[in-house]
Amino acid sequence: MDTVLLSSILRRLADSLQAKSGGHSFRITVGFDGFVDQIIEVVDKRYSASDYAKIETIAQFGERIQRSAGLSTNIELVPKLVKIGGNGPIMANALARAGQKIAYLGALGTPEIEPTFHEFVKNCRQVVSFANPGRTDALEFLDGKILMGKLTSLTEITWESLSGRLSPDMLRELFAEPDLVATVNWTMIPYMNDLWENLYRFLETEQPTKRPFMFVDLCDPEKRSTEDIRRAMGLLNQFSRFYNVVLGLNLKEAAEVAKAVGIGLSQPVQSTSLAEITQEMGRHLQLWGVVVHALKTCAAVCDGEFAEVYGAYCERPKLTTGAGDNFNAGFCLGLLLGLPLDGILALASACSGFYVRRGYSPNYQELQEFVVLWQSNIGRSF
Repeated sequence: MDTVLLSSILRRLADSLQAKSGGHSFRITVGFDGFVDQIIEVVDKRYSASDYAKIETIAQFGERIQRSAGLSTNIELVPKLVKIGGNGPIMANALARAGQKIAYLGALGTPEIEPTFHEFVKNCRQVVSFANPGRTDALEFLDGKILMGKLTSLTEITWESLSGRLSPDMLRELFAEPDLVATVNWTMIPYMNDLWENLYRFLETEQPTKRPFMFVDLCDPEKRSTEDIRRAMGLLNQFSRFYNVVLGLNLKEAAEVAKAVGIGLSQPVQSTSLAEITQEMGRHLQLWGVVVHALKTCAAVCDGEFAEVYGAYCERPKLTTGAGDNFNAGFCLGLLLGLPLDGILALASACSGFYVRRGYSPNYQELQEFVVLWQSNIGRSF
């Protein structure tokens, strides 16, 4: 994408955000996971009690581990931050920061919500915690992150535990009547397919008249079986009866889903254009929308329309764990605001770009200001 076109998209986006500020608050239901994240740096060289050089890339970390094969080694980890984690809470928090009315259903602690989530809970319109959170050690590098998860408690996330806390009227309000429903982190929730099946049966009995968006992020399905992935895709197609379903993927996830459902690409995914992958996913999956984001670009097919946008790439991010969730939040906000598809992608990139630079999600005003800053620095590091 040339810089003139990107500048034009960002100018239109800035104008739209300004025109829509102060009065566009949508009802959004998000679920179902929850994690307490510990952000960690990996030490390369220790110079003193307070001074060290960190391992900067995953490749360097991999080399360090590989050299220890047959020998053993000692690797020092430095905790930098403890924060809310899980794709659901991070995405929901980003939407709440942008002024949206959030109902969060998930694993924030039971019988009491864990203190890490208290500030997040204050930002939500409604919270129902029906399971205990997982734990993640997030090893962060300049070129990505390695998430070391402890997931046993997520087996508590079931339809029975959710519906046991909510009356049929509340279920109807939360899943049939909002403007958007987001259900994320399919991969780490063992019973998500069963939960989806039961939610579909509930909606069948309700026959809702409203047609909300449904946003789904699988979240790195590599460890799940081909059969599980295919079943999930079939369930999303069924949900198309009640929702405009949008599947969000990063490039790695798109390749894994494509392989599982038999989507043929012209060449290996590393050499295939993002445009081809996204459009092939859209044609094959037959959902209302598919969005795919890579490190520097993002693309989507929604309601038959295709767009691709160069993102707000950051060479030295302050925080990367949660960047994809902020992208998803920005994308959903753009959908609800009724922006053109290239503007939706730009807004998603802006939300993620702000987050990786500042280490927290932007409010609506900060999002507007970041779009203007991005436009004035196209082609430069900022």
